[in-house]
Amino acid sequence: MSSAHTPRELGYRMPAEWEPHAATWLTWPRPDGISFPGRYEAIPDVYARFIFHLTRDEDVHINVWNDTLGEQIRKVLRHHHVPLDRVHLHPFRGYEPWCRDHGPIFVVRDRGGVRDRAVVDWGYNAWGNKYPPFDLDDEIPQHIAQLRGLPVFHPGIVMEGGSLDVNGRGALLTTEACLLHPNRNPQLNRGQIEQYLRDYLGVSQILWLGDGIAGDDTDGHVDDLARFVSLTTIVTVVEDDPQDENYEVLQGNLNRLRAMKDQEGRPFRIVELPMPRPIEYEGQRLPASYANFYIANRRVVVPTYGDPNDVRALEILQREFPDRKVTGIDSTELIWGLGSFHCISQQEPA
Repeated sequence: MSSAHTPRELGYRMPAEWEPHAATWLTWPRPDGISFPGRYEAIPDVYARFIFHLTRDEDVHINVWNDTLGEQIRKVLRHHHVPLDRVHLHPFRGYEPWCRDHGPIFVVRDRGGVRDRAVVDWGYNAWGNKYPPFDLDDEIPQHIAQLRGLPVFHPGIVMEGGSLDVNGRGALLTTEACLLHPNRNPQLNRGQIEQYLRDYLGVSQILWLGDGIAGDDTDGHVDDLARFVSLTTIVTVVEDDPQDENYEVLQGNLNRLRAMKDQEGRPFRIVELPMPRPIEYEGQRLPASYANFYIANRRVVVPTYGDPNDVRALEILQREFPDRKVTGIDSTELIWGLGSFHCISQQEPA
């Protein structure tokens, strides 16, 4: 099912991540996938710890490659005391686990006390055709929409969930490095891309940051940089060491944020998050960032790295989410795949 009208024309909007969830969606990584070369054996336990916290407050749906992997998933979840009645496995196959980017973007509208939901099915090309094949990953939004019986909107351009963040009331945060990269939508200019975002996500205000952090193979996803934590507050990572390669990039983004205005024309409140010390593996800088947290119904799950700044980051985020429990989970193994908890998850609004 699809519509000749855009979501904006029909009154839909993309809700903020802190608005109530019906569930969280994940795509479980395959043992023979390419995301965690030589380190896969450590990853299921990290997923299980993440899911344990999510299931305190909401259901979790997992896209699974086959029945054999499904049995392995149930085994590791039982080992971590995850309530299996809150976990639902689906035979929706994806080559790699980055559900934030290949999963559906849900939009909502409220009319006469009734909430309608729909799915926006952006095109997915594995961050500029970097990691083929990706055809099965690109089909996952269709499977989920069919499962839920939801209408689907097809913008016809490439867009990843990790490349944008919204406050649910008109503002969208993104980066020039990613959305204007020629490996995504070379046929579109900046203004045309902005119009797609307005038409399909119901936003009115596009806020542009510059470059992403070192080691990020997505060409600069915003969910490693800066995130809305309320209608008027944005948290952003900053690097304290002027010799670090992220220092100037993050200072540039901080200066941009300080000049931005919210939907009421007022400056945003900007809260600074630290960065962990550089993490490298086999000579490769990994995109470790505390900004890659996931906001669940009653908690916030934050990646930690065995770093002195772990505690500081958790304390800052706890102050910003006084009504949610902020929990850190060691993401040192997960970041070898070049992403963390926000990258692997996608919220389904209630």
